[in-house]
Amino acid sequence: MNLAILHADVQRFITDHLQADTARIRLGKSPFSNINTHELVQQIESKKRCEKKLPLWYTTPGIYYPPKLSIEQASSEATAKYKAQLIKGTQVLDLTGGFGVDSYYFSLIAQKVVHCEIDAQLSAIVQHNHQVLGVKQISYYTGSGLNYLQSTDKSFDTIYIDPSRRINTRKVFKIADCEPNIMAHFELLSEKSNRILIKTSPLLDIQSGLMELKNVSEIHVVSVKNDCKELLWVIDTNFTGNEPLIRCAAINDQEIVKTFDFSLSEERMLTNIPLSDPLNFIYEPDVSLLKASCFKLITKKFLVLKLHQHTHLYTSKTLNAHFIGRVFRLNDYWDYKVFIKQKPIKQANIISRNFPLSAEELKKKHQLKDGGDDYLLFTKDCHNKFIVLNCKRI
Repeated sequence: MNLAILHADVQRFITDHLQADTARIRLGKSPFSNINTHELVQQIESKKRCEKKLPLWYTTPGIYYPPKLSIEQASSEATAKYKAQLIKGTQVLDLTGGFGVDSYYFSLIAQKVVHCEIDAQLSAIVQHNHQVLGVKQISYYTGSGLNYLQSTDKSFDTIYIDPSRRINTRKVFKIADCEPNIMAHFELLSEKSNRILIKTSPLLDIQSGLMELKNVSEIHVVSVKNDCKELLWVIDTNFTGNEPLIRCAAINDQEIVKTFDFSLSEERMLTNIPLSDPLNFIYEPDVSLLKASCFKLITKKFLVLKLHQHTHLYTSKTLNAHFIGRVFRLNDYWDYKVFIKQKPIKQANIISRNFPLSAEELKKKHQLKDGGDDYLLFTKDCHNKFIVLNCKRI
C-alpha cells in the first residue's frame, strides 16, 4: 500500500478523474512526486468498477482500491447481503477473504469473523478499508486459510469458502478444479465446523456439484437483475435428508429478493404439464429458475400454462403479479410465415426462445430496429408451429 494515495489532494484527483481517459493519464506525468501514474490509474479504474457493484465502498471517503481484478472477483453488495442471511452462529471463518465484502456483511450478523487472505497487499488493503467502514468484529490472517485452519484450535459455527478455478481451459466446470480443493480437505473442514457455505460460479452444473459434494442440505441459485451470479452450497455435516432444498433467489434493482423453493424430485415427478395457445399474459422465468432447471413446477406454483413442452415461456388469462421473472401483456401474435409477409412491426426488443434463429439473426434477417416499447418474442407454440408474439412489458 502506498499510503500517500490517501492524502486529501490525491483523493480529490481520483474523484475528479473518474470519467477521464485513463490511457492519457497513464502516458502522462503524475502530479504527485510520491505516486506514479500506474497507481493513480489503478485507483481510478477500480473505484469506477465499484460505483454500482459496491456503492458503500464507492461513496465512503478514504477507501483504498486494489487492482481491478480483485474488484471483479469480489461479491457484489447485493449478493453479499444475501449470503450473510445464510450464516449461522456467532463465529465465522471466511477462508478465502479477498476484498472483504462478504466478511464485512458477515460481521453485521456474527459476533466474530476471521478474514483469511493469502495476498499480503490485499489483506492490508482490506484491513484499512474495514477500519474506515467502522468494522470491529473482524480479525485478519495473512496467509492460506487452510494453513490457518490447520494451526488454530478454534472451531467455527460457519466456514465460508469462495474457491477459485485453477484450470480455466476445461469446458466442464468442476469443484475439484478449484483452489482450495474442498473435498480433499473435507475432513479438516468438517472437524472445524458443522456448517460450510461454498460459493461457486453459475457455470457449475447442479447435478455435477451434488455428485462431488457431501451433505448438501441447501442450494441457493442467486440472480441479480435477471443475471445469474452465483450458486451457494450449504453443507450441513449432520444433514440426513434424501436431497437438498433448492432456493431460487431473484434480486431486483432495489435489492428486493423474491424466492422460490423446490426439490429436484418434485420437478422430476410432475407430469402432464398443461400447454396452451398464447393468452392475455406472457411470462419469462427469471434466470435463477432456469439455471435450477425448474420448468414444470412453475405451472403449479404460479397457475400458468406452458406454450410448448420445450419452450420456457408461460401464459395465463389473468395476471399473476407474483411471478418471478419478466411479465408481458400480449397485444397480438402471428404465425411466423404471416409475420414474414406482413412485417407489422419495424422496431422492437427481440427475444428468441426455442426458435432456430438468434435475436441478432432475426434483427438482421427482418431488418428490425432494436428498442422501443414493443417486444417481439419468436418461439414455438403447443402445435409445434413457429409464432411471433407482440407484447409490452408490465
